Amino acid sequence: MTNHPETAIILGTGLGRLAEELEIDDEILYTDIPNFPVSTVEGHSGKLLVGRLGGKEILAMQGRFHYYEGYSMKEVTFPVRVMYELGVKTLFVSNAGGGTNPAFSIGDIMIITDHINLFPEHPLRGKNFPTGPRFPDMSEAYDKRLIALADEIAAEKGIKVQHGVYLGTQGPTFETPAEYRMFHLMGADSVGMSTVPEVIVAHHCGIKVFGMSIITDLGVEGKIVEVSHEEVQKAANAVQPLMAEIMREMIRRS
Repeated sequence: MTNHPETAIILGTGLGRLAEELEIDDEILYTDIPNFPVSTVEGHSGKLLVGRLGGKEILAMQGRFHYYEGYSMKEVTFPVRVMYELGVKTLFVSNAGGGTNPAFSIGDIMIITDHINLFPEHPLRGKNFPTGPRFPDMSEAYDKRLIALADEIAAEKGIKVQHGVYLGTQGPTFETPAEYRMFHLMGADSVGMSTVPEVIVAHHCGIKVFGMSIITDLGVEGKIVEVSHEEVQKAANAVQPLMAEIMREMIRRS
């Protein structure tokens, strides 16, 4: 890899089309990278892309890994460790989430301000890597300056955004109505099966993080309907251009 990007993007469920915004220089299959897991989820392409977005050099994961696929947390977060070694300083993450906040609607873009970790295995469990302290502070897991920049850009472009707390759980089942109620009472606005482990490891590495969650279904009483992975992808794809517009401009200005 000839370029040395300082910005990386992890493209989540239904959001892989952001890759079309990249001016791609190199494209590497995960299967060709030593020790990289392979994504098994529909909608996750399984490629590492190197190129430009918003005039900046970018490293993009087109497809991520999940705990529910059977990988350990070390495997799920291994790509973030690789990003750190390659010199990445800022990480943009995206996902599809189920909304638990009654003020949310399907298709809303939620800027992640904080998270709740309900994964049964912690990504920093075991020997401490020297990238960060044994007991990392998590008071600002999502960079406030980047959140303010996203708000500014969304206001300029007339794009509606929500703010909220993302709750990460292991999956692979979607939540029951009782679980949705419990997660909302716990303080979550959106729930999904990814992102949190990657953000924890990025923070441990000193990488600044900005995250967005597209609300693809609602876990709000009276609005809960049966949901499938295909419907989640469809809802995410419909909103992807707006999210891409915000992220592209953020990368250009940051």
